[in-house]
Amino acid sequence: HVQLVESGGGSVQAGGSLRLSCAASGYTGRPVCMGWFRQTPGKEREGVAIIDSDGNTVYADSVKGRFTISKDNAKNTLFLQMNSLKPEDTAIYYCATRRYCTTISPAAFGNWGQGTQVTVS
Repeated sequence: HVQLVESGGGSVQAGGSLRLSCAASGYTGRPVCMGWFRQTPGKEREGVAIIDSDGNTVYADSVKGRFTISKDNAKNTLFLQMNSLKPEDTAIYYCATRRYCTTISPAAFGNWGQGTQVTVS
């Protein structure tokens, strides 16, 4: 049974930084694609960034140049470094996985974590 546990959320002032982590366990093999997503009340979940097994990345336009996705394969941990945070980045951030990184659409991903709250004021 695959488990994903996010951490690192919190409250920060606009312009500040946070680093999110997602610890993955229970895999019989390494997932090919891992990603970060976010959701605010009343809005659909949106893709933030994804990374494949080769380290190739895709970012949402709204976070390009500010967020960086990375991973530690040895520890099965995914990271999201968030800099120059804006109030509109406030959301619950989730990590998720799928077999291939062919899309950043949340609908294509399964194995979701419980989420971590990020609040920017």
